[in-house]
Amino acid sequence: MTELLFLVEESPEGGYTARAVGPSIFTEAETLAALRANVREAVACHFEDHARPQMIRLHIVRDEVLAT
Repeated sequence: MTELLFLVEESPEGGYTARAVGPSIFTEAETLAALRANVREAVACHFEDHARPQMIRLHIVRDEVLAT
């Protein structure tokens, strides 16, 4: 695996959540900077060095509701 994709969403309670597409990896944090660090740590814990993806992509999903 050369790339691992995470879907990042704003949590209703505040902060952010990140869920990997494929492997069962989930993490959360109060800020995007902290989330980036948590994602790196979670990936390091999930994969051994030789199997770790070379790139981690964060896809930030945000819903906006517009009233008409």
